[in-house]
Amino acid sequence: MSQPETTSIVVRALHTIQGDGIDVYAFFIKGAEIVRVADISRIERDNDGELKGFQRPEIRNHVRGIVEYLNHGNVLFPNAIILAMSPQVRFVASRGTKPTGDQGIAQTGTLTIPVDQLRKRVAWIVDGQQRSLALAKAANPDIVVPVIGFVSDSLAIRREQFILVNKARPLPTRLINELLPETGEILLPRDLHARKVPSEICGLLNRDPGSPFYGLIRRPSDKSNSEAVITDTAVIKMIRNSINNPLGALAPYKSTPREGPDIDSMYRLLVNYWTAVKTVFPEAWGKDPRYSRLMHSAGIEAMGVLMDKIYSRLAGANENPKNIQVELERVAPSCHWTAGTWESLGIKWNEIQNTPRDIKKLQDVLVRAYAVGLRT
Repeated sequence: MSQPETTSIVVRALHTIQGDGIDVYAFFIKGAEIVRVADISRIERDNDGELKGFQRPEIRNHVRGIVEYLNHGNVLFPNAIILAMSPQVRFVASRGTKPTGDQGIAQTGTLTIPVDQLRKRVAWIVDGQQRSLALAKAANPDIVVPVIGFVSDSLAIRREQFILVNKARPLPTRLINELLPETGEILLPRDLHARKVPSEICGLLNRDPGSPFYGLIRRPSDKSNSEAVITDTAVIKMIRNSINNPLGALAPYKSTPREGPDIDSMYRLLVNYWTAVKTVFPEAWGKDPRYSRLMHSAGIEAMGVLMDKIYSRLAGANENPKNIQVELERVAPSCHWTAGTWESLGIKWNEIQNTPRDIKKLQDVLVRAYAVGLRT
């Protein structure tokens, strides 16, 4: 059986090394050829729940606007496309003496990029997917664009670079949150690192059949899960608030200078608590937030604060769903998740909104109701 024919694109390039021996190249290429050598790795999950890819969906209006600009004629387009390239690319350094004063930080040479006729691309777009799609649709296929490419087959490194490149731009927060747990043991800025553990736990809660949240959390990679009713942002914020609160239920398990976070203990604690919540409020569990404010972002966040209060009272062997259920039943009579009026707030059940003010008021109501329940 004959091998598929392979052609190549050959360009002049500068080569240097960054990080842990990673080859990095700077070169120019015709814009229409980007999509011949580079693929767009869309974020999604396979049948086993494993996260694939990292890119957000195509923004058609954005692409159309870039195409209109490119079709104006002789346009300036200096914005670099960033590619993660397979080790299949080949670089041959140029021979000759170094110019006087050359610091030796880069080599000139020839970079050969294979183009498989079966369209098995050897690169992935890390930054510039909308621009690359527009360049492929532009009237002039010969527009020359700059490219920065690094050589890595590691999906974790590609995700890391995608997050870091897009962090200062309006990249959806939920997309970053879902990608963070999949980046592996890489160095992240402090703010992103703080979001990694809550997002990882959120994913576990959504994928584990033993979790009360199983299949109920909406994530960017979910395309057609009609059962998902809770936004991942709400769950992640609830977890993060508890970790960051010195008296929070999850705070004892966060990372220390000597040890990493105890994710297993955090996860077990959350499953126990929210299983009890599901048991005490069965009529409100799993419904669309329009029909249950327990599933609303305000409800999830407020019940997270109550979780911290309840766990401050329970300890050790007492931290089980049955004992938590007893504690939750102290506030149940005051709750109106699907009907009625929150008497102490003076508003109907469905008038609670996802605003800091409403969330704070709902938290206060639950905490006060729990305190009253302890005295009776």
